[in-house]
Amino acid sequence: MTDPAVERDAAEAASAFAHPPVGPDASAAYGEHPDQVVDFYAPRGDTTHATGSAPLVVVLHGGAWRAPYDRQHITPFADFLARQGFAVANVEYRHGSSLPRQGGEGPVAGRWPETFDDVAAAMDALPGLAGRALPQADVRRMVVTGHSAGGQLALWAAARHVLPADSPWRLPSPPQLRGVVALAPIADFTVAEDLGVCGGASAQLLGGKEYFAGRLPYADPAALLPTGIATAIVQGRDDIVVPEQVAESYVAAAAQAGELVGLTLLDGVGHFPLIDPAADACAVVSEEISQLAW
Repeated sequence: MTDPAVERDAAEAASAFAHPPVGPDASAAYGEHPDQVVDFYAPRGDTTHATGSAPLVVVLHGGAWRAPYDRQHITPFADFLARQGFAVANVEYRHGSSLPRQGGEGPVAGRWPETFDDVAAAMDALPGLAGRALPQADVRRMVVTGHSAGGQLALWAAARHVLPADSPWRLPSPPQLRGVVALAPIADFTVAEDLGVCGGASAQLLGGKEYFAGRLPYADPAALLPTGIATAIVQGRDDIVVPEQVAESYVAAAAQAGELVGLTLLDGVGHFPLIDPAADACAVVSEEISQLAW
């Protein structure tokens, strides 16, 4: 007998992936690799207020840091945000190899250190790139968001100033962000591994189980607290891909570190409606971003 939760998840995924890709208004490279590119979406409609500018929302796509998933699947979400009046930067980055991992169980998640090299480089380059490619973007009002594995990267991007001192990605001061909105993020690697999230993708991202403990302080959002950056998480209660326990563990770790992280739990919502423009959950995400950006 089919599991109703699995059926619902499949239906939600089908809805989210049914939208055709939306081409950007401009693109810019932040490096020489083909994946080191950012697509920009201009704000639609009369929503730039008297300043003539709009907050810049940086989108980091998910997909368990694996090669089959790139920024194309989240372009309808980027377009949705642009239609809400935001300037949007959809960031590509190097993720997993297309080669299957040992045992033939599908592609390996992430690349160490290239995935983090790229996110750091993209975030550092964005103010300049956006200034040239999308003049409407107000980089002083920047919010970073990401879904699933991209939610982990969004939280990490907002925490680079608290990375270990020997980290090549460490910033000397907090990044200039209004905040971060993480959508069903893989926000606590230890809990994610205990739950088998995405087939052990967190350990693969760090290079394998033998490197897991040593690299946690450089990559795990739950280890990079407090950040001092306004942070909100949106999570479906019925998510079977990244269960709510992962987000709740991150929120608890933040509280223990003396930081309040907003957590919005949506009843009857799984993993994919958060980036599905046809779903009510997507409007909730837009509102969370608005509260930080405007």
